[in-house]
Amino acid sequence: MADRFIEPDTPELRARWGGFAWTAENAEKAKQIVARYPAGRQRSAVMPLLDLAQRQVGAELNTQGWLPIPVMEYVAKYLDMPVIRVVEVATFYTMYNIAPIGRFHVQVCGTTPCMLRGSDDIMAACKGKGLKKGHTTSDGMFTLTEVECMGNCASAPMVQINDDNYEDLTAADMERILDELAAGKQPKTGTQLPGRHTVEPAGALSNLTAMVDANHDYRGEW
Repeated sequence: MADRFIEPDTPELRARWGGFAWTAENAEKAKQIVARYPAGRQRSAVMPLLDLAQRQVGAELNTQGWLPIPVMEYVAKYLDMPVIRVVEVATFYTMYNIAPIGRFHVQVCGTTPCMLRGSDDIMAACKGKGLKKGHTTSDGMFTLTEVECMGNCASAPMVQINDDNYEDLTAADMERILDELAAGKQPKTGTQLPGRHTVEPAGALSNLTAMVDANHDYRGEW
């Protein structure tokens, strides 16, 4: 996984984001989020509120969004909690972006199931399109990150781009998806395998009847 570095707190950053406050719509959402938690446990809302704040920043920048330090301070003040506790959460979970990102955040899973199914080829396809791990392309279109398991092991290899998952990928699929996004199109999400709907068996349905009378060795059939 690429190292994560928090964007430095500068006068320019504060001039841009120091006045951050919820929009009217998000102020109502924030109230609803906090109300889910028992009295005295409102600080437990820090994760959904950070997500809400990141999305508000993203809506302004036309990206997935990120969390400048002044925005984290706003969330801390909103929940009456120390800023460092909010920063700890934002820097621990990779779902939060702690530095500016491109229009599309390309997150390639590199954990074992995806690696065994070809995630290195997916990374190579991204590199071939000018993406570099841990960096944003010069046109501001793509940011490439390698991440840990995102729970799609049965349809590996997979990539998450903003809020969408792309699964059962080949290098050619990845190139096509990046091209379509760059062209302003919406690629097909989910599995890219023809005839597959979700994570049902890619071939014929199978069962364990062959193991009723013997310890059948399936490895030759995989």
